Amino acid sequence: MDRTTSPSTLTHIGLLAKYELTKRFSNKSGMISLIAFMLIWAILLLYPIKSASEFIMLPSFRNVTEALFGPGSLRHLFEWPVAEFAVFWLAALYLFPMFSIFIAADQFSSDKQRGSLRFLTLRVSRTSLFFGRFLGQMLIQFMLIILTLLATIALASSRDISLLLPSITTSLLVMVNLVIILLPYTAAMAVLSLQANSARQASIFAIILWAVVSIVIAIVNMNFPQLSWLNWCLPGSQIASLINTQGLSSLALAPIPLLQTAVILFVGKVLMSRSAL
Repeated sequence: MDRTTSPSTLTHIGLLAKYELTKRFSNKSGMISLIAFMLIWAILLLYPIKSASEFIMLPSFRNVTEALFGPGSLRHLFEWPVAEFAVFWLAALYLFPMFSIFIAADQFSSDKQRGSLRFLTLRVSRTSLFFGRFLGQMLIQFMLIILTLLATIALASSRDISLLLPSITTSLLVMVNLVIILLPYTAAMAVLSLQANSARQASIFAIILWAVVSIVIAIVNMNFPQLSWLNWCLPGSQIASLINTQGLSSLALAPIPLLQTAVILFVGKVLMSRSAL
């Protein structure tokens, strides 16, 4: 007698992630978001990033940055082998987390309002659904990162073909860093999406949460300097320190977002298992 085994949790997570990826790039709203994202990065590539090679290594530009941020504060910025990637790094550190808040805002809220989450949990476990949606959103953002990196490589190579190899090696490090940076943001949006009634509400919750937590931590640090480690509790707290990094040294702060992600995902898993869907 043949026995059929049900798919494992990992299989369900993989299938859900694949569905999230294809859904994003096949429906109307997803395509509009993709077009808007690419237009913004096209403007950045054609103007500030394209112009980087013309002024970022000039002594006058270095003098200006030292006057604004202090001597040596951006020393590693001028050590990048490809000038275009130095500017890309500055822009991506702040823009990709902002995009993540909006891109990953509708992981559960819409389905919860429609009542389809209850139907989905009849087919797969809540754990599979939670982690599958999270992984799917990370794959979507991973694809967007690759697209922007490929465009930056093409831009640098069009200026000087000898920059092709260093552009590729540099882009791999940048890619790994950006994926790690986006992990806690995407995890946080998964948790907030469980509590929100819409993607817009989840984004608003995220903005309010980041603002309130930042203010509270700043007040605590002013009165209790010994608690300065609380700064690392907020996703993105290491971004300011990453600006003045280059090469493998940029991965030195990777444990911070990885630990944040683990904690947030654990909280999300608990909430998912106990929420009334």
